[in-house]
Amino acid sequence: MGFKPTEFRPVKAEKILISLRVGVEKLELIDKLATQSDISRNEFIMQCIDFALLHLSNDE
Repeated sequence: MGFKPTEFRPVKAEKILISLRVGVEKLELIDKLATQSDISRNEFIMQCIDFALLHLSNDE
């Protein structure tokens, strides 16, 4: 058995607002895929970034 916390302590992850430019076609695809996944555009983009960072090649 693993660790069992004795109390719940919600934590707010620090996030910073940024802006970026995305091509129209790419944004349409992002919106379509986010809608199909029933998540927000922001959450979809964050998951894409997380996936890309986890699978980034370490070759320099």
